[in-house]
Amino acid sequence: MTTTPIRCLIADDEPLMRERLRELLAAHAQDFALVAEASHGGEALALFESERPAVCFLDIRMPERSGLEVAAEIGERAHIVFCTAYEQFAVDAFERGAVDYLLKPIEEERFELTLDRLRTRVQGPPEDMTPLLHLLRSREGSVAAGATPRLKWVKALVGHDVRMFAVDEVIFFQADTKYTRVVTDSEDVLIRTSLRELADALDPEQFWQVHRSAIVNVRRIQRVLREGSEKHSLVLRGTDEKIPVSRHFFHLFRQM
Repeated sequence: MTTTPIRCLIADDEPLMRERLRELLAAHAQDFALVAEASHGGEALALFESERPAVCFLDIRMPERSGLEVAAEIGERAHIVFCTAYEQFAVDAFERGAVDYLLKPIEEERFELTLDRLRTRVQGPPEDMTPLLHLLRSREGSVAAGATPRLKWVKALVGHDVRMFAVDEVIFFQADTKYTRVVTDSEDVLIRTSLRELADALDPEQFWQVHRSAIVNVRRIQRVLREGSEKHSLVLRGTDEKIPVSRHFFHLFRQM
């Protein structure tokens, strides 16, 4: 028996993330159909009213209207999946209700689990989101008030001098024995901060860990080299070095 695909909307202000979601949904086109794609909350609301999707994938932090605001308006008429790069929103809040969430960067296995849940949930009405939205708003307020600021500068001892580098200038970070290499267009220096500490402090939407020993600036990615099914590497603008991508992080580049 042929069934009608579940109509879906995606809303995210990051083009790469919209493309990632689009690609993942396309792999399940027999069950899910992407009918609308928005780059901010206001557009998401307008497209929802015109297309009436059954499922909405909403970035929590978007211009004009946040994902939480959009969900508050449409939550009684659609099943919501929140997408976020900020794990503090997802540690326990989502587990308390039937609303699902996806952490960025989105992993294929986790996405497929979400679709499995949606196949069941769309058979019934959307859950009452009022308690969850209240909790998320309070969580967002506390995070905004007390979160550790994202790293903006890196300090490195070069000879007897202390050099300051804006993180936007960094092409990649690479673990090097007890140190971490910091490579920019003009410098290649070592710092004592571990790669793990840097990963926690950097903006996860600009800096992606692609290997246990490397974090790259997404804005510097020129192309992905596929050197067989088991080997990928990155070509970055500003350096001749190729950065290996471990299998655990292949999913980051399937949309490129």
